[in-house]
Amino acid sequence: MFHPDLARHPDSCPALVLNADYTPLSYYPLSLWPWQTAVKAVFLDRVTIVENYEREIHSPTRTMAIPSVIALRQYVKPSEHPAFTRFNLFLRDRFACQYCGSGKDLTFDHVVPRRLGGRTTWENVATACAPCNLKKGGRTPQQARMPLYRQPWRPTSWQLQDNGRAFPPNYLHTSWIDWLYWDVELEG
Repeated sequence: MFHPDLARHPDSCPALVLNADYTPLSYYPLSLWPWQTAVKAVFLDRVTIVENYEREIHSPTRTMAIPSVIALRQYVKPSEHPAFTRFNLFLRDRFACQYCGSGKDLTFDHVVPRRLGGRTTWENVATACAPCNLKKGGRTPQQARMPLYRQPWRPTSWQLQDNGRAFPPNYLHTSWIDWLYWDVELEG
């Protein structure tokens, strides 16, 4: 019987990486390793294979199914607060302008402009679409009469992971579904 995994090129067979407690290391971006890294970790005894693809790789002396889900043997404690990056800022604000709600042409805005002493921190930067950012200019939201939907705050890694569940990637291999907890209907 033909299985779709058998036609897959190994480079399109990433492994979902779970922590030692069998939760994903990261939801967004999804914690994936290339098949080569996953196989190396297996041979170094750093991971446990949880699920495999039907696709196999071969050496002169061995045949091995490519791992599709692996779990670390050592627990990795997630950092409490994530790095302040553009991507993490957009994720905190759920990829929406904090002035109008648009999800297009996103950039970031200093709530208190830098010319007025505003700093580039979690608590002073918000996601904004380019038109709103241009309209607000170098003014405060009050001066521009543009209230924020939500005041900026410093998120925890857990909050970003929770937000990330609302944005599943375009492709999820069937072997990953049991290990990911997006808002999907559970089978009864």
